[in-house]
Formats: sequence, C-alpha cells, structure tokens
Amino acid sequence: MTRNKRIGAIIAIAAGTALLATGCSSGGSDSGSGDGKVSMTFWHNSTTGPGKAYWVKTVKQFEAANPNVTITIQAVQNEDLDGKLQTALNSGDAPDIFLQRGGGKMSAMVKAGQVMDIKDSIGSAAKSAISSAAFDGYKQDGGTYAMPVDVLPEGIWYSQDLFKAAGITSTPTTMDELNNDIAKLKTSGVAPVAVGAKDAWPAAHWFYNFALRECSAGTLAKAGSTLKFDDPCWKKAGQDVAQFNDTKPFNDGFLTTAAQQGAGSSAGLVANHKAAMELMGSWDPGVISSLTPDAKPLSDLGWFPFPAISGGNGKAGSMMGGLDGFSCSAKAPKGPCTAFLNFIVKKDQQEAYYRAFDTIPVNKNAQSVITEPYLKDVLAAYTKAPYVSQYLDTLYGQNVGNALNTSVVDLLAGKGSAADIISTTNQAAAKG
Repeated sequence: MTRNKRIGAIIAIAAGTALLATGCSSGGSDSGSGDGKVSMTFWHNSTTGPGKAYWVKTVKQFEAANPNVTITIQAVQNEDLDGKLQTALNSGDAPDIFLQRGGGKMSAMVKAGQVMDIKDSIGSAAKSAISSAAFDGYKQDGGTYAMPVDVLPEGIWYSQDLFKAAGITSTPTTMDELNNDIAKLKTSGVAPVAVGAKDAWPAAHWFYNFALRECSAGTLAKAGSTLKFDDPCWKKAGQDVAQFNDTKPFNDGFLTTAAQQGAGSSAGLVANHKAAMELMGSWDPGVISSLTPDAKPLSDLGWFPFPAISGGNGKAGSMMGGLDGFSCSAKAPKGPCTAFLNFIVKKDQQEAYYRAFDTIPVNKNAQSVITEPYLKDVLAAYTKAPYVSQYLDTLYGQNVGNALNTSVVDLLAGKGSAADIISTTNQAAAKG
C-alpha cells in the first residue's frame, strides 16, 4: 500500500500466536486467583443469529485450548453499547475485553487510563503480517490499543431485483443519477431508501458522506484535533442533506424506524424487499441476512459507492469506513486478554468470522474465501480509495458525535437547519 489512509488498508494477518503458559497463570488484575485460574468478561454487539453464535463458539475454543481461563460473554445491543461501556469504564467496572471503535471515543479512554496498551503483546506472526496502517486507527501517543478484526467501508446496499423492476439498468454514480433512480423506484411502488433515523446515527451517515464529498481530507482531519467546524464545507454538507431530504427519498415513518432490530427496521425493509436501498457500512449484509424470511443472505443484494456531487473539495472515490477491533481494559489480566486478541485473528478464526458476519475479515488469507460479488465490489473500491475517513461520530468523540447525529435528525424532521447542525456541534465541542 503506497498511500496513507487514516484508518488503514486491506490488511494481512497470518496465523495467530499461541498462548504462553505463563500468560494464563497470572494476570496482574483482580480477574486472577491464587490457583492460577483467570476469569475475564467480554462485551460485543452481536445479539442474535450467526454472529452471536460465532462468539460463543470462539470463546469455547479458546477456553478448551486454555483450561485455566474462563470468559463470560455479554452481548449488548449495538445502539446501547457505547453508553453502557462508558458507564462501566467510568465506574471502574469495565469488561476485560470489549468492542473498540477507535477515533475520539478511544482517545478519551486512553487519556483516562481506561484501556490497555497492547503494542508489546501483539504476536510476532501478526506483527509481521499486519501493515502498520492497519493499526493507525488504534494508535495514540506511541501505544496501540486494539486488535482489528474486520474492515467496514460504507456505501449503498441495494436490491438488484427492485432496481430491475423499476427499470434501472445500472447503479448511479452521481447524485443526479441517484435522484432519477429514486423517482423510478417511487413509481414502482417501493420505498427508495430505508433509514433508521430512530437510532440517529444511520441518518447522520448521509451527512457524513456529503461532508466527505464537500470537505477536503485535510479539513476532516483538522476538525479531529480542533473540534471546530467553521469551514464552509460543513454547512454545505448540511444543505446537501436538506436538499436530498426535500426529494422525500426515505421510507414512510423513517423518523421512528430502527436500524437493525426486526423486519420493520431499515435493514429489515431491505431484507424483505420493502425498500430498495440503505446507506450503511459493510456489516450490513450480515444484518440483512438475519432479517430475511428464511434468515439467509439476500440473493439479489448489491452494493455501490456513495455517488459523486458537483463541486466539493473531497477527492473522488474517497470513502467513509472503519475498523472493528477489540481492546483490553486497563485492569484486565494482560497475558490471557492479549492472547485472546491474537487468537481471534488467526486465519481459521477469521474465515469463520466472515461466514458468521458476511463481512470482510481483516486477515488477507481469510479474504480468499469471500465469494459474494458485493463484498468483492466493496473491497475493490476500498483498495482504490484515495482517502478513507473514520465515521465522524467515532472520529470526533462521543459528545460531538451525539450532537452531530441528533442535529442531523432534527434537520430531517423539519426541526433544524444546516446552520443548526454546525452551531449544535460546535457547542458540544466547546463543552468538551
């Protein structure tokens, strides 16, 4: 990889490392006991289906190989995870292992001394196979604070059958083309775009992607350090959202629609052919497949990048995206915890992860088992992208991210404006 990306590249990871015997017999935290046995807690966000089953099986496999270690799993609904995790961290009762989104959210954990630096515990096989860019999103002040497990570029997921029924013969590459296709889909009788605005962040992703088109990479990065949103491109992105919303592209009742829970969620509407499109990260195929009538992958699912706009300072082909990773809390038993992180990026584990979540595994050798055309399309676009930005509510931290998300929903509900998005976000940044 010859170009820099903020959150990393398509990553190579070879086989994971084995547990050292001493790693399981001591931990340096309250999770250990005098007889050498270690208990850990593990929080993730896969509450149903194959994803939840994957983590149960993976933990059992790790425990079988390391009989002195016991891991208690807690699956937390995605929309509740950040708040519950922050409360647990602040109370000193954090899980030993937890999902890490990176960005400003992780930065706050590092500054508070709540998360472990795993830099010296990454196995030699992983170190030799993972590009340094892969860990960039999890690095701070010389430390590394999470192990990545997948890559999650964003784009628009769509039903090929519903496109065909509406007379759409190719995917849109510009906003004008997208708007034309939306008109055709309305005429065909389906909701053009599903969005789970009840959860706020899915609706805000439309603003993120317009900002990626309107703002330069330098402006996006600068805001990460200054938390000031005074460049005109930010307001222009809000105006783009308002203009798009004026075309009424979303499903009926989108303001009270959840993102991922049940057949009536935005993912469920796509899964059941009630809506044609959804803007989402590449975890979406797995969510959609869990909500189809037969709980199997949607056979006509396709993907295309967020369309280009006229003007704007963002480089063509730039993408929103992220990495899922896992961290150890500062008080976790270091040997067993970091051994588990190395275990979950082994090739066989990553192949199983792909099958469970229908998403792109971080291990390049595991990527060879990908068969779905839509994931191959995502991967191709990602490798060519000149710039990939972390999702803005993660990049700019929880306080700013929450203000950004809710103010975008207010705009969509007719209770706010593009200017209000900027003022609300700046006010949240000023409060720290």
